[in-house]
Amino acid sequence: MAVPLLSFYKKGAKIMSYVIGVDLGTQSLKGLLVDPEGKIVAEATCAHDPIYPNPGWAEQPVEDYLHSFTTVIKQLVADSGIDPAEIGTIGMDAINDSVIATDENGNALMNCIIWLDRRAEAETAEIAKIVDPARVFEVSGLNLDSTHTAAKMLWIKKNRPDVFGKAKYLLNVDSYLVYWMTGAAAVDYAQASASMIYNVAEKTWSPEMANVFGLDPELLGKIVKAETVVGTLSAPVAHRLGLTTKTKVICGTGDEHSACLGSGLVKPGMVCDITGTAEPVAGTSAKPVFDKKGLVETHHSADSRLWLIENPGFVSGGSTRWYKDTILRLPNYDLMNTQAKRSPIGSNGITFLPCMGGAMTPNWNGSARGTFTGLTLSHTLDDMSRAVFEGISFGLKDNVDRFEEIGMDCSSVRIVGGSTKSPFWCQMKADVLGKPLVATKNPEGAAIGAAMLASVAEGNFANLDEAAEAMVELGATYEPDLSKKAAYDEAYARYYECYYTMEPFFNKYYKA
Repeated sequence: MAVPLLSFYKKGAKIMSYVIGVDLGTQSLKGLLVDPEGKIVAEATCAHDPIYPNPGWAEQPVEDYLHSFTTVIKQLVADSGIDPAEIGTIGMDAINDSVIATDENGNALMNCIIWLDRRAEAETAEIAKIVDPARVFEVSGLNLDSTHTAAKMLWIKKNRPDVFGKAKYLLNVDSYLVYWMTGAAAVDYAQASASMIYNVAEKTWSPEMANVFGLDPELLGKIVKAETVVGTLSAPVAHRLGLTTKTKVICGTGDEHSACLGSGLVKPGMVCDITGTAEPVAGTSAKPVFDKKGLVETHHSADSRLWLIENPGFVSGGSTRWYKDTILRLPNYDLMNTQAKRSPIGSNGITFLPCMGGAMTPNWNGSARGTFTGLTLSHTLDDMSRAVFEGISFGLKDNVDRFEEIGMDCSSVRIVGGSTKSPFWCQMKADVLGKPLVATKNPEGAAIGAAMLASVAEGNFANLDEAAEAMVELGATYEPDLSKKAAYDEAYARYYECYYTMEPFFNKYYKA
């Protein structure tokens, strides 16, 4: 039986309420029910797998998201025993660079085109004929790349005019869920900054880039802060979720941006490795910083005071899952970790390139492909398992090294997400970087970040600094074993040379 909220939670004259933080990822949706003091009361997860209807395409039926969302919310309420009337605010984050076309009633008009999708290569090539890609980067802070939101929007406009003509909005996934819940179309600064039609320095839509792409930025919704309350649950949605129409909903943000909050990145000069299906590597800054090489991009943080300098993510957990399911055919990662431990640093000469959805490191190239190189009859699954972990760790090194080259402080790196469940892999990353790696205690950093935003909106905390102090718990610190660095540097050099040796081959034989 739920304990009446009034009995325990008051702050001055204000009654404080529970909040829900939801993280919608590539392969699952995770939710946390959090009390007014920032403590987790209940957790729930529901899986959903993308579909790949054509080479280079990646989609998700939108009903899968609605099913996962509904399942998780109901499970949180059931497991906690909390009276639904005591749930004050829902905070949402979701995968970046993903687009849902919706009509004015919140009905999806086609499957969601997710971040892994590269079908818009022809559209980005046409844009490159109209404007110098360097100008796109100068204004938006982003590479002209088919993974970004505007490219997918343009593909819909050109290839699905039936959908584009009916669409009221072309929303990010978090914005779509919020629109479905409330009827309000909104996007936060962080998600807007992933579009290519946004001026990242001025924090507003770019008329110049909107004109280049031929897109109305209002299709993405009104720009507000991530913690802004945009509405309350509609009666049909409240009934479906088992909540009340008094529950508020905030704008929300992208999953990697939320994970940074959930790792405590609420001050400038902090770096985080976010390990999910993709592996964004991000650092906070008090001002926009531009990488002339374009390996890392300039986004906004979900904390509107900060910018986020980041590589938006090579395929990391997606690679380990593919390897586990397809090569090892195992139900979990335990044996993969055990195998990898038995192989020496350098995987006995095998190199794995984690380019399973194109490359975003060490160079951006949609034509790149995942590879194992150096295989001989003497190699074992132990060597291949270690090579997968090493190849992904070298992708992290690419980006941390670049951060340092452009003047960012990377003396310590935080890590959040699935790889924190593997002390072996965390230690490997620390050894590869030659830097301490500090893991969050709870791997669900994105859901915690969403709950932090909701808690601030609810008034449980005055600001994100206060929310981080209460809600972000750090776990193990992995100190680098510097005696291993030379061996890892040699293996990294092989990885780096392997990619650039293979790149002409990728460009000749594969299309994004």
